Amino acid sequence: MWKPAWLEALNTQKFFVACSFHEHAKKNEKNICCLDCCTSICPHCVAAHRVHRLLQVRRYVYHDVVRLEDLEKLIDCSSVQSYTINSSKVVFLKKRPQNRQFKGSGNICTSCDRSLQEPYFHCSLDCKVEYILRQKKNLSAYLRPCKILQLGPDFFIPHDADDDTTHSTLVDVDEPMGSSDSENLSAPCTNFVRKKRSGPYICARSANRVSDEDMATNMSRRKGVPHRSPLC
Repeated sequence: MWKPAWLEALNTQKFFVACSFHEHAKKNEKNICCLDCCTSICPHCVAAHRVHRLLQVRRYVYHDVVRLEDLEKLIDCSSVQSYTINSSKVVFLKKRPQNRQFKGSGNICTSCDRSLQEPYFHCSLDCKVEYILRQKKNLSAYLRPCKILQLGPDFFIPHDADDDTTHSTLVDVDEPMGSSDSENLSAPCTNFVRKKRSGPYICARSANRVSDEDMATNMSRRKGVPHRSPLC
């Protein structure tokens, strides 16, 4: 009757609820299960669990699902009916009892009597685990050793607001000594230093070496008097 703690957490932990540690942050829904801490976490908590085994939980028809590819690294998922979502096969974590009595051909779930396609016998991972324990079989024979389990490359991890790499402003440094005034006006802004500051990326050119006389000359330049074209 032994059941690993991470397997119990997948069945008891609540997902897609606001994280109490990041209640004021955006995208704070708990959609990850840390298998080493046996708790549900949000994307903002990933940094504190980056060396742990992390399993992403998805939502399908108001139920929690996990990619079959990820779950098979932990436990044998044969005979559990899978569904295709966005070109990926997923399985349900918890049982889904069916109210109406099944009338038709096909299999029936061993735990909740839900109608299934052949050759499946369990509608969720929880139903298969319950069936194994009810048959007094050794559950450890179905478990698979997995020391490393990381999130997929497409998983979005938000950056904290105080991260140095989140926002930066590009500011130019002083030109080397000996450069002429014309170089200061026409040379592109190529040398930058990073400065921690929120806001868009800007490139400010310093014109502190431009003399007042040159500035007045540039300001006094005007176009010639416009002439109308002759009437035909």
